[in-house]
Amino acid sequence: MAQRQAEGRRRGLVVLDGKGRRTTGAVWLVGAGPGDPELLTIKALKVFQKADVVVHDGLVSDEILALAPADARRVSVAKRKSRHSYSQDEINRMIVAFALEGLEVVRLKGGDPFIFGRGGEELEACRAAGVDCHVVPGVTAALAASAGAGAPLTHRGAAQAVTFVTGHAAAGKEPDLDWESLARANQTMVIYMGLSQAAPIAARLMAAGRAAATPALIVENASRVDERRLVTTLSGLAEAASGFSGPALLIVGEAMALAVAREPAELTALIQEARA
Repeated sequence: MAQRQAEGRRRGLVVLDGKGRRTTGAVWLVGAGPGDPELLTIKALKVFQKADVVVHDGLVSDEILALAPADARRVSVAKRKSRHSYSQDEINRMIVAFALEGLEVVRLKGGDPFIFGRGGEELEACRAAGVDCHVVPGVTAALAASAGAGAPLTHRGAAQAVTFVTGHAAAGKEPDLDWESLARANQTMVIYMGLSQAAPIAARLMAAGRAAATPALIVENASRVDERRLVTTLSGLAEAASGFSGPALLIVGEAMALAVAREPAELTALIQEARA
């Protein structure tokens, strides 16, 4: 029976339990981490390798996608600014529909499913449809970016708190945030999806009292071979951000004074040296 179910899943057929009853599959919201396949958790890898269908974000690296079963169906639901291949509602309906066909669905998301990954919405959709949904956490980009740069998000005497915020808002608008709280000294502010809003974000923080000389770090493609890091200040954040185009984090806080800048060529040289 188990073999027939597996074969049916591979062919995308409705799987029955032998008595004519539909066997519902399950959805796994899996965090793929920031891009380096070695930062994928053991549990994520085990779940991933049992998938019938992989519904993945555009930020998931090719090296990680290569770990999927050869016969698993792959569906890209890549989202870029103003260019979505599928709306979030369509993604929700898609993963539910696959599970109701009896398939094991891995919804593979860059970073962690619950850190600006809209995993909560997908979890709610599964629950509403009566579909089992499991969450496998992943290393979110902020952790990889700060660790790679050697700049801790929390640090005695420099950062007693860390806040994750999104720089993404409706077109032409800046994010609606508590700027006065974020402007307090001795805390770290990590801004996801904030490149295009770097100028207004920096201006609002300084207007709310954050010192212009506060260290800041920009990390593009954290943990990947083409990772790029630039150390600047809050007052220089907007100009520095204009030189980046890929997926990047903005990190502002006193602890970023410990960060080490790096261009992709430097990282490539280190990898080649380690392999020699």
